[in-house]
Amino acid sequence: MTSYSILKAPKGDLILVANPSELTGLYFVDCDHIPAARSGWTLDPKHPVLRQAAQQLHEYFEGKRTSFSLPLHFDGTDFQERVWQEIARVPFGQTISYSELARRAGNPQAIRAAGTNTGRNPLAIFIPCHRILAKDGGIGGFAGGLEWKRYLLKLENIQPLMETNK
Repeated sequence: MTSYSILKAPKGDLILVANPSELTGLYFVDCDHIPAARSGWTLDPKHPVLRQAAQQLHEYFEGKRTSFSLPLHFDGTDFQERVWQEIARVPFGQTISYSELARRAGNPQAIRAAGTNTGRNPLAIFIPCHRILAKDGGIGGFAGGLEWKRYLLKLENIQPLMETNK
């Protein structure tokens, strides 16, 4: 069974999604990347994993948390999962480029695929895809929109070299 809750956040509502024991998704309301399967989800704001995720996000937004500690689960292709695992290794307050991400994921030539799979990250913020920037220091894209990405980078005291996407 898939449960969800809605979290009021600084730049808009977030949808948190969990199976019985793990967080499986964080999606930005009004964005294109919310799975079509959501019609089968059950609203359950008391779900323990969803409550834990909401608490940790509140702490993060308040500047009291720099990492997350909750059970996560994601499904993807082998390359997607390698990309998401490498994104998860980028520390708070640091960034890497899409080309560096492709290299770390084991396929240095797959820069566009690494970027595409960054955008398909089902656990944004928890797997901090906002920390991936263009090679020239540009902000790149973000599933939640550039306003969210700028907010998250600023929260972590990260100054992209260029403020807008090319």
